[in-house]
Amino acid sequence: MGEETGRRPYNSLRRMAQAHRTRTEIADAARRLFVAQGWASTTVRDVAREAGVSVPTVYATYKNKTGLVWALAESADIAADLPRQIEQLESSSDPREHLSAMAGYDRRLFERSGDLIALIREAGKTEPELADLYRQARQAADRTRVQVFSSWPDGTLRPGLDIPTAVDCYAALCNIDVYATLVAERSWSPERIEQWWGDALARELLNQRG
Repeated sequence: MGEETGRRPYNSLRRMAQAHRTRTEIADAARRLFVAQGWASTTVRDVAREAGVSVPTVYATYKNKTGLVWALAESADIAADLPRQIEQLESSSDPREHLSAMAGYDRRLFERSGDLIALIREAGKTEPELADLYRQARQAADRTRVQVFSSWPDGTLRPGLDIPTAVDCYAALCNIDVYATLVAERSWSPERIEQWWGDALARELLNQRG
């Protein structure tokens, strides 16, 4: 009886580990297929075949294709190291360092998940749920910028620039299209883009008074 009882926690851990591996394998397979052949052309059966699992397993794990994309979108924040951005924001009161921290997060997000972001935006043209996902992600990013800019002392922003306009300027500079253009057409490294973003944001948003 004691031996039987002793095994149970380890069996439970094995089941948890297997379930995690299955979720990861399905998600990785879905991402490969979505990016390679597009959202509309990829079926749940395709994903199951690519992941080496049954179709019911995919449905039981993620419910449907949209559920898969939501899970992938959530994992993008993990890949971009959101905790690192938060730590950098909280460890300094310097607006320039805040801008650098946000630019660094965006660079990591686009570098590691840019293909997924482009997929969600494109699929959102015909899939309302994915359009809503993309819109929610953009709104969440804007809320972060509003929170950061609102924490600065009066007079930090360039004269005549209010917070909503500063958020718009940030979005115009730091976005997936600018990143993709500089990488694909101008052969910039991600590190160079991050540095340029930090410098450009400081010039455009901050009061440069001596």
